[in-house]
Amino acid sequence: IVDRIDDNKDGYLTTEELKNWIKRVQKRYIYENMAKVWKDYDLNKDNKIAWEEYKQATYGYYLEEFQDATDQHSFKKMLPRDERRFKTADLDGDLAATREEFTAFLHPEEFEHMKNIVVLETLEDIDKNEDGFVDQDEYIADMFANEEGGPEPDWVITEREQFSDFRDLNKDGKMDKEEIQHWILPQDYDHALAEARHLVYESDVDKDQKLTKEEVLDNWNMFVGSQATNYGEDLTRNHDE
Repeated sequence: IVDRIDDNKDGYLTTEELKNWIKRVQKRYIYENMAKVWKDYDLNKDNKIAWEEYKQATYGYYLEEFQDATDQHSFKKMLPRDERRFKTADLDGDLAATREEFTAFLHPEEFEHMKNIVVLETLEDIDKNEDGFVDQDEYIADMFANEEGGPEPDWVITEREQFSDFRDLNKDGKMDKEEIQHWILPQDYDHALAEARHLVYESDVDKDQKLTKEEVLDNWNMFVGSQATNYGEDLTRNHDE
């Protein structure tokens, strides 16, 4: 894997090479994930997944009969939500997803034209009073339920400060859709670059801003817990990149 990451074959891994590799691994993962479930949904084997096929495969049992009120409630919520996401992913509007469109449906956070759906779904999940905004209490409730009723832990207090200082940009006490997008899909943050920098910083013993194979192997634990090896999974299987 180290040899494959080393694009220019100079014996060193740079931050740029690591960043490009991590992006590649991430992309491969989402397409593999799509390929894994494709046959479960493409019931008529026409190499497209129609909305009706997806609906039948996912909700068929529930369409015929509901088990109880709880099932009915979650079904009624999930089906229109899935349909809305499917139609947004279906760029040509023929209600049948190609492999690329179905990948966008499964992994909307990876596609530019799906960003609004990611923001909308996040808002709907957290906005309990359904006023179209996420206030500080809703933001905290998504991470922490104070069932004991005692004092909040320090990390929750820190998160409240994060909300005021960095999430609520216009300081009106709540997050609108634009602020939610800034939070969950920040434009100025590249997670692959951040991870690459972290790997170099933690493993670069001689501080020359690049890694030798020895430096990587000496800190193998860091790489096994990283996306660079798909969290260790790529060490246990053979595949050609």
